[in-house]
Amino acid sequence: MPAASNATPRSAPRDPLVVGDPSATLAFDGKRTITRGAFLAEATRLAACLPDSPHAINLCEDRYRFLLAFGAAALRGQTTLLPPARTEAAIDEIRRRHPGHHLLHDAAVEALCAADAGQVPAVPRIAPGIAGTQRVAVGFTSGSTGQPGANPKTWAGFRASTAQNLAALADLLDGPATPLVATVPSQHMYGMEMSVLLPLLAPVALHTARPFFPGDVAGALADAPSPPLLVTTPVHLRALVESGLRLPRLAGIVSATAPLPVALAERAEQRFGAEVRELFGSTETCVIARRRTAREAAWQPLPGVRLQPRPDGTAVTAPHLAAPVVLADLVALHPEGGFVLHGRNSDLLEIAGKRASLGDLTRKLLDVEGVRDGVVFQLDEADAAGVRRIAALVVAPGRQPAELIRALRAAVDPVFLPRPLFCVDALPRNETGKLPREALLAMVKGASQT
Repeated sequence: MPAASNATPRSAPRDPLVVGDPSATLAFDGKRTITRGAFLAEATRLAACLPDSPHAINLCEDRYRFLLAFGAAALRGQTTLLPPARTEAAIDEIRRRHPGHHLLHDAAVEALCAADAGQVPAVPRIAPGIAGTQRVAVGFTSGSTGQPGANPKTWAGFRASTAQNLAALADLLDGPATPLVATVPSQHMYGMEMSVLLPLLAPVALHTARPFFPGDVAGALADAPSPPLLVTTPVHLRALVESGLRLPRLAGIVSATAPLPVALAERAEQRFGAEVRELFGSTETCVIARRRTAREAAWQPLPGVRLQPRPDGTAVTAPHLAAPVVLADLVALHPEGGFVLHGRNSDLLEIAGKRASLGDLTRKLLDVEGVRDGVVFQLDEADAAGVRRIAALVVAPGRQPAELIRALRAAVDPVFLPRPLFCVDALPRNETGKLPREALLAMVKGASQT
């Protein structure tokens, strides 16, 4: 299948793949630095080596290779598909839905980059830059409530959303290229925005590694030539706080993918002496709001973002969105322009004429002394009265379920107390910190049988 399905006339106006001084640093690690000019040259050469198909599935773990693969595909007029998970089933589903594709992983990109240019088959000339209307990526929702939804992104849309993100983080950035260390996968939309688009389109230099454990994160931060920005998740941030490790001076900490507990934000700011800035967004909308969680309850929309509450969620309009997007999140707008989240439409519970949200119940569970992690969710099966029971999984070393239930009684109406509540060693979070419903149900089933 030819790549022409996403082709743009070469006479169309084009925007650069990477901006800034060609001699400025784009990526670095403990051994090397890569300039913006060197990256662009390598991405252009790689583009000529790619198979002739409309879609590329980018599975690269090394962040620089991911950048190269994404940039080369975009220059070639191909759309990068971003699987919602790295499981075989998730990748196979994307492949089934997009038959005209090729896979790009670390070994494949390395081999293509090392190929002799004289052996590369003849291909059309690679046009400089990317047309704004070109669809450069498709992000997929997690599919927790059904089949993963596809969300196409154009280069113009990405440039507009990156300008908003830069405005949201500008006071945390310093110098010609603020170092950035990220723990979230590049394939996740939050990772795409922070660890791919920011380095390409803003004065940010990316560490090539994707550290996972606290020691690895500390090591990557230590590689930075100046105070770095740490882009992470609540799960990784909690592990860092509890590790006791000393970190180098930070430009700031950015968190997303899951709600950030206020207490964790406060502890992180005290431990590391840096502001923790939480971002709110979705695969459908990209980042749309920010707040300093340790000090602010309300979210502040990014420039140009407008929210309109609806009975079934919230309609979002923004400069980078071609049309309003309706999210399942329920919000209350403040007169001064901020907003407060009140859970998701799908999280609302109504039992015995009373209402609550699973998100709020989870936050109250996390506020209980001794609870390190936890989640409240609704089971599939209904009881004799036709009500689906509420369950909880809790990581609280040294605490017993009965103790936790007693503590919850002070903040939760009895009809919404989770039963069953199981204490577990760890929650089944995926690489972005989310909790797949299937994994939660399997854990409850396993705990019920022990």
